[in-house]
This record gives sequence, C-alpha cells and structure tokens, in this order.
Amino acid sequence: MSAAARVAAMDWPAIQAALDEFGCALLPGLLSAAECAQLSACYAQPALFRSRVLMQRHGFGKGEYQYFAYPLPPPVAALRRAFYRPLADIANRWQAALGLAPRFPAEHADYLAQCHAAGQSRPTPLLLEYRAGDYNCLHQDLYGDQVFPLQVVVLLSQPGEDFDGGQFVLTEQRPRMQSRAEVVPLARGDAVLFPVAQRPVSGGRGVHRVNMRHGVSRLLAGRRHTLGLIFHDAA
Repeated sequence: MSAAARVAAMDWPAIQAALDEFGCALLPGLLSAAECAQLSACYAQPALFRSRVLMQRHGFGKGEYQYFAYPLPPPVAALRRAFYRPLADIANRWQAALGLAPRFPAEHADYLAQCHAAGQSRPTPLLLEYRAGDYNCLHQDLYGDQVFPLQVVVLLSQPGEDFDGGQFVLTEQRPRMQSRAEVVPLARGDAVLFPVAQRPVSGGRGVHRVNMRHGVSRLLAGRRHTLGLIFHDAA
C-alpha cells in the first residue's frame, strides 16, 4: 500500500479527537520494518542532506540530526505530501476556533509556494540520530513567520532491541496551570502527530491557546533513528 493510501485509510475522526483531548495522536504501524531500515540507512549518505546539526554545540541537548536537501527522497516526499492534505483541514479548523481566517491551502505544493514567497525555501524534513547518553531538550520547530501548526515524527528503530530509553515527551502549558507532560510509547514504524507550538483548547471562558513543546528523554543504550516531518520550510 502506498504512503498516500495508508494515510488516507487512517481513522481521522479518532485522530482529531485525540489531538483535541490529549494534544497528540499515536499513528501505529505507519512504516514497515524494511521501510524504517531504508530510511535509517539514509543517515550515512551525506549527499541527501543540506546540513548537519550537533545538538550539544547549540544547547539543544546531545545528539545530532540532518536536514534533507531538495529533492527529498521519494518516501519522505510522499509521506509529507500525503499527510499535509488531512492535516490542512485540522489546521484550518484550529484557525477558525481561534477566530483566525483560514490560511492553509488544500495542496502542500501551494503552501510551500507561500513559504518560499515569504523567504522560507529550505527543506525541513530531517533524520535524527541518538546514542547512549543523548537527549533532545524541549523545543518548538519554528523557522520563520510561516508556521504549519502540526508535525509528524516516525520512530525508525525498535525499542528494547536497537535502543533503551529515549522516549518521546510532549509538554503542555495552560494559562494559570502547571505544565502537563505526555509520554508517547512508540514502536518501530509508529508515528506521533502533535502541535508544533500551540493548539486551541476549550475552557470556561471560551477557546484559548496553549503552548506545546516536545523532546526526547535520555537514551540509556544503543542507537535511535527518527524521521521528522515538518510541513513549513525554513528561512
């Protein structure tokens, strides 16, 4: 089954409900073990990437990641394009809930044209590599004024076999409340969908924005690869 067919076949009403209630949605079995291995192997092919970032050098944590160059590898491009279509509907629903005008076109190519017109033309899909002792500090993936509010992370390694520790963590800060943490259990090939920076939440005084951050806890052993799909490009 193609990436587009797999994404289209997902239970999108249930995914939207999970986003509304918990701020994230688990997407099990998105990729096969062979597809995960193929993408993990890309990490050792520098010609596929535009830049490599050592997290410790920038205070982001410990570990490293590489941003893909255009043209993206076909599996990455296909997943990015397939996810954008249903996510644009959710993103525009969030815009409406916050009293903002819709801003996200139905096709990803049209949205990328908006990004490029605003000076954001560098691709943002990335592969991350963690080894024992590595971690990723809580953060938001913002690269300019153009921000698509949702993103997807796919775990490419198998917990308990390839690595131990290294759990995906999401935090939410609501006004006048303490932060809430969500730890998402992922197996190889599973994905998690979550907000880039903010999401709307209904409260006693109507709909308000809550601030979201995500990261990865310390890896205890082994090596962990992750694919990140961000839908806006970078300045």
